[in-house]
Amino acid sequence: MTTHETVSAPGGVVLDSDLELPDSPRAVVLFAHGSGSSRRSPRNRAVALALRRSGLAALLPDLLTTQEAEEDAVSERHRFDIPLLAERLVAAVDWLCEHPATRDLPLHLFGASTGAAAALVAAERRPARIRSVVSRGGRPDLAGEALEHVRAPVLLLVGELDTEVLRLNREAAAAMQAPCEVEVVLGASHLFEEPGTLEQVTEAAREWFLHPPAPAGPVRPPAPGGGDGRR
Repeated sequence: MTTHETVSAPGGVVLDSDLELPDSPRAVVLFAHGSGSSRRSPRNRAVALALRRSGLAALLPDLLTTQEAEEDAVSERHRFDIPLLAERLVAAVDWLCEHPATRDLPLHLFGASTGAAAALVAAERRPARIRSVVSRGGRPDLAGEALEHVRAPVLLLVGELDTEVLRLNREAAAAMQAPCEVEVVLGASHLFEEPGTLEQVTEAAREWFLHPPAPAGPVRPPAPGGGDGRR
């Protein structure tokens, strides 16, 4: 079942959203679109449909208003406004935590492009609610200082041919204290348009959401003498 929903965000903003609900859902996945996309992203909708067939509910919200999306199509300004995207994603997290059909379900995040950074910031802000995070061709590096405070396990899916984004993902993974894996999809470019590559992303995400690793423990304090406490 697919229903149209509206999520209230700070500043009186209303986010149009689509809620995909299978019978007896096992968990719910909140999608974070990025880089000029929307809840109508064909790639994310394909992933959401496959997850639904596996018993996973999905909420796909527009993180930008219609006016903001029109402005962004010209300036590309809003798609890189990670604080704005994260604030609205947190509002969607809170909405799911109150909705009768999803409030008792484990909650996961799926972020694409700049939406991955927003997902990581949202996970840092709602550590008790977010069970795991998956990024598809994302820019986790844009999450900044939030990276080292994320507790939920993170899976970074990157195309083999997307070399610069792959480098940024590996650097972001090294900055995290949470369990984090970088999985390279062979033969894939940034948008996973090559035959079979999006299906590999979907399968990896499905397995991660159904069987996520344990989250990280409390954030470790800095080591004496100014070190970061890592070994």
